[in-house]
Amino acid sequence: MKIVLMGTNDFVVPIFDAVLNAGHEIMAVFTRAPKPVGRKHVLTPSPVHIWAQSHNLPVYTNIRDYNFSPDMIVVVSYGVILRENVLSSAPCVNIHPSDLPKYRGPSPIRTAIYNGDTSSAVCLMQITAEMDAGDIYMRRAFDIGENETNADIENKVSIIGAQMLTEYLSNPSAYAPTPQIGVPTYTRKFTGTDEIIDWSKSAREIHNQIRAIGAGRTKINGMDVKILETRVENNELKILRIQPAGKRPMDWKSFLNGLRGNDIKFGDSDVYK
Repeated sequence: MKIVLMGTNDFVVPIFDAVLNAGHEIMAVFTRAPKPVGRKHVLTPSPVHIWAQSHNLPVYTNIRDYNFSPDMIVVVSYGVILRENVLSSAPCVNIHPSDLPKYRGPSPIRTAIYNGDTSSAVCLMQITAEMDAGDIYMRRAFDIGENETNADIENKVSIIGAQMLTEYLSNPSAYAPTPQIGVPTYTRKFTGTDEIIDWSKSAREIHNQIRAIGAGRTKINGMDVKILETRVENNELKILRIQPAGKRPMDWKSFLNGLRGNDIKFGDSDVYK
């Protein structure tokens, strides 16, 4: 089968690997343009861009360059709205990491973790002009552990999504599309503001925030820090790893040793017990 792939992020790479290894002809790979990274703002290609180059596949970073007639277009975490000339050129399928119609939009995995969901699903769906509204070809549920992070779930979705996609592409006609049922909910992009910890929230809510976003920003004894890893034990938040501003990540015990026995004050709250 002649296929055009469209994607950008890390967790897409194993999925595209599965398509390539199944023997399909990859006509082109579309991904986001290189972005400035780090303090020196070095233009860095996306993980999918690097993957495509490593396999000597033609790479495009502007959707306006699309001029193909494949048998199928596969889109996973691309981040670009597809125009009619793309949608009309071939059937378009997408792997979406939520139990649609729940969590349409840009951040389904982070939102599920942030909200404390204990399960979700991967959907292989038809792409339509309306965002994440197409019919579903396949749906597979998975659990979200209480300490699993966004990266953990992305890895899980990669494995499940690769299996689903290879099965579907081996015989697309065997999978009848079914409409999404229920009232859709929409996600938003998370920003740096979402990292700020509100210590009036419960231990579970803060834990979910940190594992969804990757870090929680706060002050401890007036120092800017990022809390990187936590657990909830007996309804109390237990900090495992932390990163003071300008320093490397460290475990909580090492950080406490640096305070030399001083009381601990989180943010503008009272002393943390």
